[in-house]
Amino acid sequence: MSKIDLTDSLEKIPVKIFSSPQEGSVFVANEIASLIRAKEAAGKPCVIGLATGSTPKTMYAELVRMHREEGLSFKNVITFNLDQYYPMHKDALQSYHYFMRKNLFEQTDINPDNYHLPDGMVPKDQIKEHCLAYEKQIEAAGGLDLQILGIGVNGHIGFNEPGSGIYTKTRLINLDNSTRLANAYEFGNMSQVPRMAITMGISTILKSKSIILMAWGQNKAPVIQKAIEEDDTEDVPASLLQNHDDCLFVVDESAAGELTRFKSPWLTGECTWTDTVMKHAVVNLSLKLQKPILSLTNNDYNDNGLSDLLVEKGDAYAINLQVFYLLRDSITGWPGGKPTEQRSSHPERHDPFPKNVLLFSPHPDDDIISMGGTFMRLQDQGHHVHVAYQTSGNIAVTDEFVTRFIDFAVGFENMFDIDDTKSKNILDEAIEFLQHKKTSEKDTDTIRAIKGLIRRCEARATCKYVGLVEDHVHFMNLPFYETGTIEKNPLSRADIQQTIDLLNTLQPHQVYCAGDFADPHGTHKVCFDVILAALKEIKASNAEWIKDCWVWLYKGAWQEWDIAEIEMAVPLSPDQVIRKRNGIFIHQSQKDTVPFQGSDDREFWQRAEERNSNTAKIYARLGLTQYAAMEAFVRWKF
Repeated sequence: MSKIDLTDSLEKIPVKIFSSPQEGSVFVANEIASLIRAKEAAGKPCVIGLATGSTPKTMYAELVRMHREEGLSFKNVITFNLDQYYPMHKDALQSYHYFMRKNLFEQTDINPDNYHLPDGMVPKDQIKEHCLAYEKQIEAAGGLDLQILGIGVNGHIGFNEPGSGIYTKTRLINLDNSTRLANAYEFGNMSQVPRMAITMGISTILKSKSIILMAWGQNKAPVIQKAIEEDDTEDVPASLLQNHDDCLFVVDESAAGELTRFKSPWLTGECTWTDTVMKHAVVNLSLKLQKPILSLTNNDYNDNGLSDLLVEKGDAYAINLQVFYLLRDSITGWPGGKPTEQRSSHPERHDPFPKNVLLFSPHPDDDIISMGGTFMRLQDQGHHVHVAYQTSGNIAVTDEFVTRFIDFAVGFENMFDIDDTKSKNILDEAIEFLQHKKTSEKDTDTIRAIKGLIRRCEARATCKYVGLVEDHVHFMNLPFYETGTIEKNPLSRADIQQTIDLLNTLQPHQVYCAGDFADPHGTHKVCFDVILAALKEIKASNAEWIKDCWVWLYKGAWQEWDIAEIEMAVPLSPDQVIRKRNGIFIHQSQKDTVPFQGSDDREFWQRAEERNSNTAKIYARLGLTQYAAMEAFVRWKF
């Protein structure tokens, strides 16, 4: 008898999991294309409900590619978008009208009369009538054949916030504060984010013949688990999709990370007890029972679904020791390896020493924020440390901060009677622009250059504070970032080649890069993809140095690694915590009020200290030594 696969036994909605958002987006695009062609062959219109935001962008790009290269026609397609900010002019940069025209409609042959979106400028006393008319338009088109959805971190679909009922229809709704924070990256300032929106209701969505919900990234994982595995509830609107007969969730591996089949696979059926799975199980058990690992008993394992592990390993005492040693051996004060200690269990090799170390920082402050203590340790312990700042970070500097620096520059010239006509003209141009700059207006090249210079000076000062020499600091200014807006260009050959050239020049034994993809404007993920592509090409070229290169991923500004994932934990003393904080303070343009902070309104130094302190506390709760703070890393094996 063949063995029954029970890995998805707790999931109430079908899920397809892909290794990357790109692969998932291509799958959804193919599903849409197949539907369009089938309807066209039957001589019928294809009615599709569309979503906006960062999640479906790659999917729309694939549809555009299929239109241009494979002849996919949209002439028989009728679309209805889920929602629109209110109030919002259709030509505003943050308007979903603008988003859809730019990403799909103007790139295909769809009839402009066939795409529909809620009107963000309809007079308020006419909204109910407008919403009712929108519902009737959908019905008149024959109803939705397919609805595409994204999902908010609070579980909203469309703009149906927690509390939205299953019978709700298209309406005006107040946006939850968490939604406004999550979308603040589109505006640059939280105060500019509209407080209301017009959205299709849950009932409207559920009337669609089929539904595909897309989700990418670790920050979506908790709500994906709730929507799929827990009971349906208005508190998590996406969970109401459990009531639909043809609904599919398409997610990447990161967004699927909290599903039981990955988080606690021993609860879904038979489990292969690798060291990694065992470590996850025992750490979770220890934290759940609030007992140190070495105090767990056979009864603890039996009472919490881990009896199979006892059968496999024989005894709680042996399991406890094995996991305890795995955690203990991840702790090191020598992130580059300790030359006088040749123990095989150390997270890093002791040889060679000193090492060439290349620390990639997506923005000009991620190095000190996310791994400042480790950065200093590596430098103090004699390694050849280089830092590569991948982007200029210019969009994260406020206009007020630029004005402050321009005032200084003008005052400096006046004080010392410096007559530099060219610089005076540049400053006059910048002052004139800022005085008349409109909301959401794109910065001029001059303003962007000034903002980039501000961040470059802060980064260089931080490196001096740590002890780096000038030629060990590299400002890459990768082209994908330099658009002047939140929306970036796709990564290009130029981004990858520049990274390849730097890696081949430095030939590092250690590479550190950001594995924190909750960054609200996505820069961390693109920067990681650039490094990944560069390393793969170098490996394929059989470069000798790559054989001795280890890659470590850090987090810290937005998230932290799960304690069971950590492969290297670098402890910080109280003095080192203060030293790291002072290094973060050098980035004055990012203190106090920072654009695009996401849903966490604390300053970066506060976030970093809380995360580092919490990591140390968890290690202590598991029975390990109590430190003031810890920075955590996972090795990426390419």
